[in-house]
Amino acid sequence: MKENKFLFNRDNYILFGIGLVFIILGFILMSGGGSEDSEVFNEELFNSRRIVLAPLLVVIGFVVEVFAILRRPKS
Repeated sequence: MKENKFLFNRDNYILFGIGLVFIILGFILMSGGGSEDSEVFNEELFNSRRIVLAPLLVVIGFVVEVFAILRRPKS
């Protein structure tokens, strides 16, 4: 009788969660910055948090997700 084995183990799921947290945090940091009045320009739209930090967190999150998928469970 063949024993059923899961493709991923606990460590993979922990890495999935960490990657998901990075992605969600990056998208939260990208949100906002709009202006209530369409005639007024809001400089907050182009700050370093939205242009540098948030996309970097999203990319790190996707790299962690790929690593979690490709990581082999220890037997």
